Amino acid sequence: MPRTEGDSWDLASSVGATATAVAASRALASQGADALLDDRLADPLVRAVGVETFIKLIDGELPTVDDPAMTPRAMKEQITVRTRYFDGFFLAAASAGIRQAVILASGLDTRAYRLPWPATTVVYEIDQPQVIDFKTRVIDELGTAPAAERRTVRIDLRDDWSAALRASGFDAGAPTAWIAEGLLIYLPPEAQDRLLDDITALSASGSRLATEHMDTRSLPEDWAQRLTERSKRLGSEIDLADLFYTGDRHPAGDYLREHGWQTTITSTENAYAAHGFAVPDDDMRAFFGTSGYLTATLP
Repeated sequence: MPRTEGDSWDLASSVGATATAVAASRALASQGADALLDDRLADPLVRAVGVETFIKLIDGELPTVDDPAMTPRAMKEQITVRTRYFDGFFLAAASAGIRQAVILASGLDTRAYRLPWPATTVVYEIDQPQVIDFKTRVIDELGTAPAAERRTVRIDLRDDWSAALRASGFDAGAPTAWIAEGLLIYLPPEAQDRLLDDITALSASGSRLATEHMDTRSLPEDWAQRLTERSKRLGSEIDLADLFYTGDRHPAGDYLREHGWQTTITSTENAYAAHGFAVPDDDMRAFFGTSGYLTATLP
């Protein structure tokens, strides 16, 4: 179903289902003696959501697909590259003395529980109330405690999340590490700019931000439809073309540089190579030749 103004979701529908899909990929990559990740909470979270396709994915029960990007190994490598990038970002920020982290649209992110946070670190998770409540309940029932002080901010990013974050104890005078993982393409172009403006306004000198890098201006018109078709080969019912906001938008790196941030882009090719992987040579590879990951620092 296409997005509408003020729409809402749970973790089995709309944008929320994409968070569950990502968690399912992390669960898959965390399996076995040769696991590429160690996210032990992803599996029980996905099972608690209850979407059959994602449970079949982690149980190895989905059909074989003739696509080099859709093999179990390729999916494990893709999510490993993505997860390690943002994990490494937070760990580097912590090593630099940053003790305040914010996860925007946190979904089923488990970093507050599984990363080795230094003492006194506060991790803020922002997402819709039903998403926050579900994840908190499931993990509490597992008896798992966070590895940092976890503070949840139960609000839609389209509302005044800045005020809600401050009300939760956020200190705008201290440097912050922000991540917007798998988020920006689900925002209208003007909402993306507004989000980056709000982050900038809340960021003290030394703050850092990580997100994906994508210049949608270089993509063919049907790129979202082709991504949807690829995911549906595995039985997914998520229509990404309905969930993404297309149209002209500022590349995040360009916008941040114009607002005083210093940026570094790691290409997808280099991000894969850093872990000894190669980008799958499928029919989508050429579309994302300029894509990758972005880290920004505020002097």
